[in-house]
Amino acid sequence: MGQVFDKLRGKEWRHKQVQAICDRVFDRFKLETGRANLTFEELYIAVLLVYNDINKRLPGPHFDPPSKDLVRSMMAECDMNLDGEIDREEFVKFIELLTTDTLAVVSQGLIISLIVAPTVAIATKKATEGVPGVGKVVHKLPTSVYATLVTLAVVWVNSDTS
Repeated sequence: MGQVFDKLRGKEWRHKQVQAICDRVFDRFKLETGRANLTFEELYIAVLLVYNDINKRLPGPHFDPPSKDLVRSMMAECDMNLDGEIDREEFVKFIELLTTDTLAVVSQGLIISLIVAPTVAIATKKATEGVPGVGKVVHKLPTSVYATLVTLAVVWVNSDTS
């Protein structure tokens, strides 16, 4: 249940998720190249890896990565020391800036799943009790268990369709 509350907190949760993904991707490049900074080509590949991670790990729709032109223009904005490369700190800021809208959509979908689904489940439990074959089971389930099951089903369906 603690993870659910973390996800609903928004910015703090988002920052932790982005930081973890960025660390994984940046460390991969650092291991492969032996360098502490990313060139433009490495940055673009890193962005593709980050979007792949986001699409695999976070619930909601899949997102297309940005174009090379967008990455190039944003690189110029995020290169704070103007060395033409991106270091770890700049990379995290770059990815946070790049994924702000993406993760907002994920958060909205999660909020809908975790708040609206239980509310609808509670409101429709009585009607479901009248369905032949299922009604007796639904009637025996406590409302909190029924709402949890419906919510899990909604989250599962949403993650399968995206």
